[in-house]
Amino acid sequence: MKKTWMCLLSVLMLTVLMIAGSNVNDVQAAGKQVDILFLHDLHSHVNEFATVENGKSQMMGGFAKLKTLINEAKTENPDTLVLDAGDFSMGTLVQTVFEDVAVELRMLGALDIEATTLGNHEFDYGAKGLANMFEAAMNSGDTLPELLVCNIDWEAMKSEGLTEEQELLYNVFEEYGVKEYTVIEKGDVKIAVMGVFGEDCFDCVVDCALAFENPIEAVKETVAEIEKNEDVDMLVCISHSGTWDDPEKSEDELLAKAVPQLDLIVSGHTHTKLDEPIVHGSTYIVSAAEYGKYLGNASMSETSDGVWKMDNYELITVDTSIVPDEPTQQKIDELTAQIDETYLAQFGYTQDQVLCNNDVIFATSQDTSELHTEVNLGSIMADAYAYAVENAADWDGKPVDVAVVPAGTIRDTYAVGDITVENVFNSFSLGIGEDGVPGYPLISVYLTGAELKIVAEIDASISDLMTTARLYTYGLYWNYNPNRMILNKVTESRLVSADGSVSELEDDKLYRVVTDFYSSQMLGGVTDLSYGLLSIVPKNADGTPIEDYMDAVITTEGQELKAWVAIAQYMESFEDTDGDGTANVPDTYATEQGRKVVENSKKIGDLLKNPNKYFFMIIGVVVVLIFIFVLLIVLIVKFVKLIVRKIRKKTE
Repeated sequence: MKKTWMCLLSVLMLTVLMIAGSNVNDVQAAGKQVDILFLHDLHSHVNEFATVENGKSQMMGGFAKLKTLINEAKTENPDTLVLDAGDFSMGTLVQTVFEDVAVELRMLGALDIEATTLGNHEFDYGAKGLANMFEAAMNSGDTLPELLVCNIDWEAMKSEGLTEEQELLYNVFEEYGVKEYTVIEKGDVKIAVMGVFGEDCFDCVVDCALAFENPIEAVKETVAEIEKNEDVDMLVCISHSGTWDDPEKSEDELLAKAVPQLDLIVSGHTHTKLDEPIVHGSTYIVSAAEYGKYLGNASMSETSDGVWKMDNYELITVDTSIVPDEPTQQKIDELTAQIDETYLAQFGYTQDQVLCNNDVIFATSQDTSELHTEVNLGSIMADAYAYAVENAADWDGKPVDVAVVPAGTIRDTYAVGDITVENVFNSFSLGIGEDGVPGYPLISVYLTGAELKIVAEIDASISDLMTTARLYTYGLYWNYNPNRMILNKVTESRLVSADGSVSELEDDKLYRVVTDFYSSQMLGGVTDLSYGLLSIVPKNADGTPIEDYMDAVITTEGQELKAWVAIAQYMESFEDTDGDGTANVPDTYATEQGRKVVENSKKIGDLLKNPNKYFFMIIGVVVVLIFIFVLLIVLIVKFVKLIVRKIRKKTE
């Protein structure tokens, strides 16, 4: 009996050892593991900043806090890989020294980011500005990240002969060492990292000197090259393409489906916050929102069949609970010390200057694209444009009838508390003027009443397809019904003056319209989406079409009137309602003012009332199509009858 129990115990122990050995072998076979931290769309937000997140005004971001988190991760795992997916510049006052100091790229290096790619906003200052930035970064002697872009089409550009701008960028990219991909070793894991510049990203560049290949085809070619020439364990793509709700537009999802060999896509461009990765096949897509508000953290391991799986994924909130890294903040302060003197002094401002105090809960910049109704953040900006033009020292006396602010130009919101010059600049930080000074200027054009009705219809019908074209206005108010036929959603439009008086739009009358220079460049996109039906032609005061928008730029006392300066001037003009010596944002912005009224009705009368010309055009097209369809059916029936008769005759 004792011998029997001993035999059974030996068998049991042997079985346990075999199972354990099998598990050990599996772990050894799948033992490779990697930790990846990622960022994208930092947009010059090297310092923490006041914003509204999840309905709460708070301080977020900042490279010094990011550095603390990265240091902590590297203490736990020295082989942690840190990546960025582009648009590291253009978004705060730091961009004003982009060409001379290259703060953004140098600070990416200071964060231990090993590779980044180009976003559309890196081209905001043109080819020369981008080249100057790279030269400044290289001359600094600082450690810099590798720059990876696999779909710059140098071959096509060379075959046509490089332009002066292309040659400038070709040379500086060669000097910097821009590559299609790089191989980075982290412990026992070899990771091939490639970068790609998306199609929508290219469309967002006002004037791009470079030509790009199709991103998916370029990534396919790059992956094939890596598989042929490199012995790597993992394929990672840092992509400035983005993810979208529309499956046909979601470029990084299309990339994941088309190139299944990719293990991970770090997705920038659309400022998407993915609380959980998007997964297609065995490819993970991750995104960590914008401005460094979150640090993405992904831990992955290789299974026994060579597939990488996500073991842990989180977006770490970068808020006031994190202690900033002092050496990093000191470096930031040194690099940005000259902003007041070199940029803001010409406008009479300083970075920390308080313009007004705010108790109003403003919508977020994301709301301006996502919501299809009146949004107070857009309203206050539009009002600012009209105010600044009519209160300029050398105003021409011609009142502003309408001011227009598209969602695509709004970069951040206003938190509760003091609104500073820096806050205002951050809210509209786009571009550079013809004067070479950062910041897009305002322009003045004239549109007919009929064209202003089209402006309202652009918002009502087109902005769901192109959310950057959500429009916020001063002067032009409208009602729309989302259930009505496309291009016929606006049921009423009207002109409302500053004193609240309402007047009807006269189709043939010219009205003065103020917007920013960048928005004038967006008209082509709207025209394309509507197949030319919603085309408008900006005009001079005499009614002649504007040939060069630079001729429409508004200047005051010899300076371009920058959009952000217009907002700052408006903020300063507010009444000091609490007597503390600081202006206060009016409470009127806390409630809707009827600028964009949504009539969500499916009643027949509401669907058909006040039809415009596009309604009759579409109905006419539908009638014609129905007629053609019926005619085809009749002809087919006659043809079939004819065939039947012939068959019957033959059989008889």
